[in-house]
Parts: sequence; C-alpha cells; structure tokens
Amino acid sequence: MENISYIQIFVFALCTSLLVTTQSHGHPVLPRTHAPLFIFGDSVFEVGNNNYFNTSWRANYFPYGETFFHYPTGRFSDGRQVPDFIAEYAKLPLIPPYLQPDNHEFLYGVNFASAGAGAMVQTRQGVTIGLQTQLSNFKNITESLRKKLGNEEAKSLLSRAVYFFSIGSNDYLYPFDTDQSVLGNYSHQEYVDLVIGNITTVVEGIYEKGGRNFALLNLWPIACLPYARALNPEEGACYDAFTPYVKLHNKSLLKVLQKLEIKLNGFRFSVSDFNEFLTRRMNHPSKYGFVEGEAACCGSGVYGGIYNCGGMRIAKEYNLCKNVSEYVYYDSAHPTDRVYEQFAKQIWSGNSITTPYNLKTLFEN
Repeated sequence: MENISYIQIFVFALCTSLLVTTQSHGHPVLPRTHAPLFIFGDSVFEVGNNNYFNTSWRANYFPYGETFFHYPTGRFSDGRQVPDFIAEYAKLPLIPPYLQPDNHEFLYGVNFASAGAGAMVQTRQGVTIGLQTQLSNFKNITESLRKKLGNEEAKSLLSRAVYFFSIGSNDYLYPFDTDQSVLGNYSHQEYVDLVIGNITTVVEGIYEKGGRNFALLNLWPIACLPYARALNPEEGACYDAFTPYVKLHNKSLLKVLQKLEIKLNGFRFSVSDFNEFLTRRMNHPSKYGFVEGEAACCGSGVYGGIYNCGGMRIAKEYNLCKNVSEYVYYDSAHPTDRVYEQFAKQIWSGNSITTPYNLKTLFEN
C-alpha cells in the first residue's frame, strides 16, 4: 500500500467534517445571518404570479421590463421594483413568484403579491390573489419548510425572515372603478377600519406561524396617480375623493402596528413613507432628477391616465415616451424602475421611515 501523507489525512478529515456539518440529519444548514424575504401585496410588488392564471391584470407583454430585464417578467414597471432592490441589498437572489411552476426553493423567500389584490376578500375577487389567499399560500410554504428542514430549523428561518407588504390601494380604488355606492354604506373611518382589520388579521396569521419582522409601505398618493387624474372631471387635477381614505389609512396602519408591538412578544415593524416620497417627486420632479412628475411614460389619454400601456387593455393604441428615466410614473398607476430604486435606497438606510426600525435593521437579527 502506498504511504499516505499527513497533509492528505488532514484534507480528508477537513472535507469529511464539512460534509457532516452541511448535511447533518439530512437537512441543509443555513448561515445564521441568512434572513429570507417573503413578499405580500398588489401590483407594486407583483413579479409574475398573475402570469399563471386567467386574468387581465397582467404585465407579461412589451413594453413592460424594457429597461432592465429587456423582456416582460410580469412586473408593472419598465424594470425592477422595490423588493428586487431590497433583496439585492440583503444579499439575496431575486425572489420568485409563488406560482412559478419550477419554483421549489423557498429558503430565500417567496413573492405572493398579485396585481389588483386587496386586503378585503371582495376586492377584485376572482381576477386576482387577495391578501387572505396569499396568507394561505404562505402557510403552505411553512409546512413545506418544516418537512424539508425540520421543525427547529424552519422555526429559526421563519423568525429571521422579513415580511414585506404593499397592500390597501385597491381596496379604495376598486369601489370607484365599479360601484361607489358600496362606500356610501360606511363613514370614511368605518371603511378604513375594515381594510386595516383585514391587514391586521394577515399580519397576526404570519406571526402565529413564526414571523417576527414586518415591513410595510403606507398608502401612496393614489388621488394623484395619472389614472386618478383621468377619472377627475376637472382635467388633470388630483381626484381628491380618495384623499380622506389615504390619510385615515396611514394613521390607522401605524396605530395598529404599534398596538401589535405591545401585544405580541418579539414583534418588530417598519413603516416606509411611500406617500411622502412620491408626493415630493410628483410636485418637484427636477429636484430629484426627473422631468415629468404627473404624466405616465406609457399609456394614452389625459396624463397617460388610460390604463392601456402595451395595448392589451381598453385600446390597442398607446403612447410610449422616449426616455423613461425622466418620468416618475411608467404607466397610469405604477412608478418607474428609477423611482423604485431611489425609494429602496432610502428605506434601506432609514430615510422615508416613520418607525424606529428600517429595512436593514430588520434583516439584522
């Protein structure tokens, strides 16, 4: 038999110990600093779930995705959205949509968001994946993780994870689209309480499954979207019928999260001020490197407010700007990649945050 050197023995022993460490009990051992990102919400966070069922609420056609991916992904943007940037800053891969057929890897997180979704079940029911269903899908993932990792490792992973929400705008937009008499049955505060109550139920449902770190966007200035301006009989003006709901929603959201922080052990949260961030860029675009703060880059009609970017809805004819980087809004209801990047940088660092925690600290368990 040939002589085996001490170096060979050392290398063999080292490799064997590493193999045992990474495959202990048949489960992969994740780095302690690894915090997944689970994403919930509407078209602001949608990355392609709606591509996989029958709905007109899709962005899987040109020109969506034109500037970064160079093909449509299902994102309602010319490129990336806030969760894409946050994943990058947290050193995570792009988080895939839950319904993507080949998506069986959940260790870094999953995106459950669906364009058109609301917190309330009746909001665009049947054509989107509402927040309550997103919670059910998340519960399916937790069971999958427990089977794959074992109870203790899955529990640790879920407690380290960050749960990121953009939800609520459709609950207020939808009645104006369809039947405004629905709102007449409630005072402004009563209707807001219904929306906030549904959000609270989902947050508590995630907490019960082990979630501890929650990041939410407050309600953006939907009254001044190009889409809302197109609804207003006063051509080009903000549609101020939305404004009381937005103001009450943002106050109520912060209050309920503060109550949950007291009620639930280990509960941490961050609220990012998407409203103020966008308002500043709409009102003073040049201060932030933009040219156009009110009209959409892609669409038609007054301020590009008709929702037909890509010509797949309402009408085939639409306008597309030459330089999307000059615009705050890409289509009638969604900002551009450049706007999302600016916002992601701010909320990662702690600017545009109305609470003690920022996104970066939530990832630092």
